[in-house]
Amino acid sequence: MAVVTSGRPALEAKDLYRFFRSGEDETLALRGVSLTVESGEILAVTGPSGSGKSTLLACLAGLDEPDGGSVFVSGTRMSHRSEGERAALRARHIGMLFQSANLIGHLSVEQNVRLAQRIASGDTPLPESVLDQVGLGHRAASRPSQLSGGEAARAGLAVALANNPAVLLADEPTGELDGATERRLLDLLRSHAARGCAVLVVSHSDDVVARADRVIALSDGRVAS
Repeated sequence: MAVVTSGRPALEAKDLYRFFRSGEDETLALRGVSLTVESGEILAVTGPSGSGKSTLLACLAGLDEPDGGSVFVSGTRMSHRSEGERAALRARHIGMLFQSANLIGHLSVEQNVRLAQRIASGDTPLPESVLDQVGLGHRAASRPSQLSGGEAARAGLAVALANNPAVLLADEPTGELDGATERRLLDLLRSHAARGCAVLVVSHSDDVVARADRVIALSDGRVAS
């Protein structure tokens, strides 16, 4: 499933709405959110708990479907497709980095990278090259439990970048890291943005906000003015 490049932003959301219903109660999680992220750009999304950040990230990744509006990745529509189509598009063109590090515990670091590449089933860089990019070539055979917190964060980033994605979505990736490790991870995100990756980071961190090219604040499901 190839991404069609059309001169549009790497990631684009148009008027996203998301409603959750429980009995007669209705929660408006997203209320017309629009944003773009260009190739090579880092966008930080901030906001208090309950502002819609997690719902937005899920819709951008194709893990959830918006009730209104659309999401595009490099000009290809992600939203309003079958779950299988969204999964294929996500596996090939979107990398995801989570606070808890997206690693499978019984696999080595290299095996985690290879698994992400096998799911995508496309042309991918050598796992050794990906691990070298994040400074973990010497830890390829290690399991997640054998890594320090900073190494685990970088290993999670290696998995997210395994398929050289057009878009990287990161959810509080530095929330459990010390200051020095956070800065190193942000340096890695910047270096991959410099290679043309569009990076969107959901975070409460002042350092993430300071290093971003642009910042969007959410409040009650809307982009705050």
